[in-house]
Amino acid sequence: MATLILPPIPPSPRDDAMQLYRAFKGFGCDTTAVINILAHRDATQRAYLQQEYKATYSEELSKRLVSELKGKLETAVLLWLPDPAARDAEIIRKSLVVDRSLEAATEVICSRTPSQLQYLKQLYHSKFGVYLEHEIELNTSGDHQKILLRYLTTPRHEGLEVNREIAQKDAKVLYKAGEKKLGTDEKTFVQIFSERSSAHLAAVSSYYHDMYGHSLKKAVKNEASGNFGLALLTITECATNPAKYFAKVLYKAMKGLGTNDSTLIRVIVTRTEIDMQYIKAEYAKKYKKTLNDAVHSETSGNYRIFFSHFWVRITSQRCSIMFRFGYISNYDV
Repeated sequence: MATLILPPIPPSPRDDAMQLYRAFKGFGCDTTAVINILAHRDATQRAYLQQEYKATYSEELSKRLVSELKGKLETAVLLWLPDPAARDAEIIRKSLVVDRSLEAATEVICSRTPSQLQYLKQLYHSKFGVYLEHEIELNTSGDHQKILLRYLTTPRHEGLEVNREIAQKDAKVLYKAGEKKLGTDEKTFVQIFSERSSAHLAAVSSYYHDMYGHSLKKAVKNEASGNFGLALLTITECATNPAKYFAKVLYKAMKGLGTNDSTLIRVIVTRTEIDMQYIKAEYAKKYKKTLNDAVHSETSGNYRIFFSHFWVRITSQRCSIMFRFGYISNYDV
């Protein structure tokens, strides 16, 4: 899968809308034309295109795509169409309410920044008419519910400054709340993981390793399980190296017999406009195979073709788009 650069001259939304309409006309759909347009448009261009299509043809582009595409390609294209925040809202809603499989919602919430989560909560309410916190209360339970609610609602610093003394103290507190005692003081884990910044948790993880000879990640695996453990691990790993975390998620989705296509699509689509180049580098480093080759071997047909068009290097234009939506990784700033 070759790296693709966006068109040097921004395409006309009207032209894009007309080409898509022509692709839909007649018997069958010109899927190649649909892929060639949508896979090469950033968030702002996709937004203008959808507005133009609705204004010109009096129908939602997303609804037309549902009737024209099918299978995994349909899933990937429809998830790619919205801006990042709206996409996250849709993923969480589907995970919590429709699928009742909480992995996707946990991943999204626990890998986003406080400012992203603040915007996401507002958008979720305006889009679905219900507060995200209420959805979590209805569809989760126990310590998993507690960490999601606390992580979603607690203000956290987003800068790189760290109080080393407090970070070292937190490492000791987590050790006493987990590995040092019989059983686990989950309340302490919820408090520290939900209140500390990513930079601070990265420092805590470093101190933990220095003091106790193994990673905080390993300690979390030993002390927490299920969706609660997944939430803590996502927070920990995204604090230290989010690209490495998502490389691992992709590897697990493709490992063994069969492919977890919902996870594959979710991660590729949600991270392409944020940090895919970093993820690709981490994947190659850890698994000795390019992510491009891995995805190519696990996909086929138009589903494969869509992703082959999809590997886009982040440009300054894309970074400005992500800033506008409040969706950009700290290390891309």
